[in-house]
Amino acid sequence: MKNGNAVLKTVRAALERDPRINLHVWPLQLELTDDHALVVQGEVQNIAAKKRALEVAGAMPEVLGIVDRVQVAPAEHKGDGEILEVLIRLLLDSGEFKSCTLRAIKKGQDVVVQSAEGADYPGGTLRVWVDDGVITLDGSLISLSHKRMAGVLAWWVPGCRDVRNLLEVEPPEQDNDGEISEALALVLELDPMISRPHQIRVGIRDKVVTLQGAVGTETEKDRAEQDAWSMFNVGTVVNQLTVSR
Repeated sequence: MKNGNAVLKTVRAALERDPRINLHVWPLQLELTDDHALVVQGEVQNIAAKKRALEVAGAMPEVLGIVDRVQVAPAEHKGDGEILEVLIRLLLDSGEFKSCTLRAIKKGQDVVVQSAEGADYPGGTLRVWVDDGVITLDGSLISLSHKRMAGVLAWWVPGCRDVRNLLEVEPPEQDNDGEISEALALVLELDPMISRPHQIRVGIRDKVVTLQGAVGTETEKDRAEQDAWSMFNVGTVVNQLTVSR
């Protein structure tokens, strides 16, 4: 497109200014299509970098759409089968999904892992599969909290490169800051890597999450932030946590 190179230079300059994105260590490839969509491709260090890269690129007025081909470099390299098995165990162990039908595509076969038939209050159907480290969640669940929790659990799985959360909510539910806050508080409570979740205060305004309070280590501080970024429909995360041993 006309002036396409100028647009790409502007986007790249904006990405270089963001402290969460390190293009020198984790370079991203940018391509502008004829219909003004920007293809963003490459590998980044964590989900915060991925979401910020897409947000920064999409904020450019010349960009009318984003094609997301950004993946997160896994800390551990795992096969698709192993990733799927770990995710299934996390879902089964979570009380949030005990009344849901869980299905998994294993080696091309759609397998029922857990049936909610006969449940007093069925929670919907969740189907999962993994392709080259990318986890896909499909189906319909009864609340946005369930959709968010499923997405976070998927991001927790070692070896995960990306999560495609295609889950729908039936009946439809209006999203709001209070819903996001409650879901994140639950996630932090359940995260085995967060030792003192009660000391973390979650503030949300217009889908911008602010984390305040104290944690025991830098690892916990980073983990709490990554949990927030992992949640569906979160815009930005401001990490004001302090480390107090």
